Amino acid sequence: MKESDEYYENLVDKVMAESTLQKPSADFTSKIMSQILIAEKTKVIKYKPLISKTTWIAVFGCLIAVVGYVIFSQNQTGQYNISVSDLYYAKIDDFFPVFFFSKNTGYAVLIVVLMMLVQISLLKNYYDKKYKF
Repeated sequence: MKESDEYYENLVDKVMAESTLQKPSADFTSKIMSQILIAEKTKVIKYKPLISKTTWIAVFGCLIAVVGYVIFSQNQTGQYNISVSDLYYAKIDDFFPVFFFSKNTGYAVLIVVLMMLVQISLLKNYYDKKYKF
């Protein structure tokens, strides 16, 4: 066993003595850096929101208009409708006379919408942190 180990050691020493170190070309670093820059450019994803700012402004404008209408409109007795339930039964029934919506249905729809808004904001924050746009 010892003789074969010595043989291999001598062989390795001989091969190492005959071989020279390889040196990269002069522009090796610039070639690598240019390839890295090209690779980074292809990975860039520009963030584009699903709903634009003008759409959000329009939605909030409509919401403010409806709330303003509810607050400043007068019913038949001359009193202002500051109650949402009065608007619910008086105005929506004019548009949908066939359907009847109970208060529980209205509350359920309101809660679902609010929970969706909360979930959207939480998911947006999660993906913003994950992908760092």
